[in-house]
Parts: sequence; structure tokens; C-alpha cells
Amino acid sequence: MTHDSKAGLSRRTFLGAGAAAITLPVAMPAWAEARDPDALVLQDQVHRNISSFRALDWRPYFSSTAGGAILVDTTSRALHFWSADQTIYKLYPTSVPISEDLTRRGRTSVVRKVNGPTWSPTPAMKKRNPEWPDFVPAGPDNPLGTHALYLGWTYYRIHGTHDTRKIGRKSSNGCIGLYNEHIAELFGLVRNGAQVLLI
Repeated sequence: MTHDSKAGLSRRTFLGAGAAAITLPVAMPAWAEARDPDALVLQDQVHRNISSFRALDWRPYFSSTAGGAILVDTTSRALHFWSADQTIYKLYPTSVPISEDLTRRGRTSVVRKVNGPTWSPTPAMKKRNPEWPDFVPAGPDNPLGTHALYLGWTYYRIHGTHDTRKIGRKSSNGCIGLYNEHIAELFGLVRNGAQVLLI
């Protein structure tokens, strides 16, 4: 077997293992299984948008990277992060809101960072899903995952998720979701006051 054949086999093995890891099912709390009707309708229509998942330059979106900069592209379902000194660039797959009316775009900033966030549904969520609990403590049943970056917009966050099926999909009620290992890494890089742009 040539070196190139071994490299190709290694790449195929790696990609196959990665695909398997992404699609592993995750047990969800009983209250979360009663899904929003919009989510059920969209579930069959959603597909992963891999073609536009690519590295971007910060300059078309920010005048500087002072304080750090986060760009969330809701079309490609990707989050881009640039450190203030531009020595660190990260690109993560995300979940995005399930419908246009739940999607917010524009400029804001990170106002608070929480390790082990708790969660309460918004009044609009509770109206759509009255069976949901009023409060979920930090832990494996929490829809915010292990870490959360609270934004300047009320109820909007960039956070982790224990349900890995959501990443790469239109699956949230307005927030931007990342794999728990990715939000943990981003959490360590981002400071309060970092610029955030959703497009």
C-alpha cells in the first residue's frame, strides 16, 4: 500500500468517525420531547449547509477586532471568532433559530458569561409550550448546555447544548447553540464586551 493510499484511508477513517460522533443520539428530558409544532414541521425540511461553512475575514463585518469579535452567520450556521489581537481565529458549527420570526440580526455584545447556566423559558416559549417547566437547574437536562454567553439583547444567548442533533440545524427558539466542547473553548477566549454581529 502506498503512502498516499494510507493517507486516504486515514482521512476516510477520520471522516467516518467524525460523522458517527456528530449523529449520535442524545437522551433528552421528557419536557423537551414535546417539541414546538414549528420545529416538527421544519425537522424534515432541514439539511446541513456544509458548502458555505468556510473561513472568513473579519474586515467586511467589523471596523476593528477591539475587545474580540464574534460573527454568527445564520445562513451557513457558523460562528466565527477573532481575538482582539487577531492571533486567534475560531470557526464553529452552530444551531440557529427554527423560523425567521425568532431570528434576530444586528450588532450587540457579550454582557455576561455563565459557567453552568440555569434556564427558564421566555413568556413566548411558555405560551407555545405550557408543559415546559418554569426553571431548569444547571446540569445534563439544561438546554443551555455547560456554558452561556449572554448578549445585550434580552433572552438571546450563545450557549452550549447537550442535544448534539441540533447543531447545524434550524432548531433553536432564538439563541445560537454550539457543541459543549466548543462553547467551553469559546467561553475561555471571549471577554465581556466582545463585539457580536448576527447576519
